[in-house]
Amino acid sequence: MAVNGIGAGSGINTSDYYTNAKTKAAEESTAAQNGTAKAEETGVVYEKSDNVQIAGNASDIKAADHENIVAKLKADAEAQVANLRSIVEKLILGQSKSSAIASGEVGNENLLKNDDDMWSFLASGDFTVDAATKAQAQADIAEDGYWGVEKTSDRILDFAKALAGNNPDKAAELLDAFKEGYKQATATWGKELPDISARTYEAVERKFNEWMTGGDVTAAEA
Repeated sequence: MAVNGIGAGSGINTSDYYTNAKTKAAEESTAAQNGTAKAEETGVVYEKSDNVQIAGNASDIKAADHENIVAKLKADAEAQVANLRSIVEKLILGQSKSSAIASGEVGNENLLKNDDDMWSFLASGDFTVDAATKAQAQADIAEDGYWGVEKTSDRILDFAKALAGNNPDKAAELLDAFKEGYKQATATWGKELPDISARTYEAVERKFNEWMTGGDVTAAEA
């Protein structure tokens, strides 16, 4: 497939598509860190709620009020998990796409008919990109790049902390949500994710463990 686009036959300009994807990821990052994130696949919208204030003695609280409070807390927890899962899938796929574009060399005449075709096409590596787009993608997956291991893993941890109100007691549950999001990204990609994503997975696990143990590296490793 020819360059300055994933191919002339597809009608998709790689440079524009790549730039738009980065912009969208940055907007989602800002939304999550402000306490608001959207899980499009589940239809769940999570908004950071104020702390629940309970006045008087616990015995004065009506059973119905107690049930409402418990239901709200449960719904908030479920929304946190759903949102992180969705965010992780988008970030890992964005990183994998950049990795594929950075290494794309061989062209063909495949057409991108839908999103499923797009992900399997990018995963194949069987396409050509223009020199400027490829250079930008290579810079983005570099050690200090936007999609590099450290910045991507930091972004995922920041999302989790924002959703949890920086409460490490919720870290284990959100780590499970991260792992589920990574599995979803792998399924969408259609095969094993690039090495950079596997290294990001390891970095996220390490940073979650440090969060859970208050930064105690020894305890995290144990």
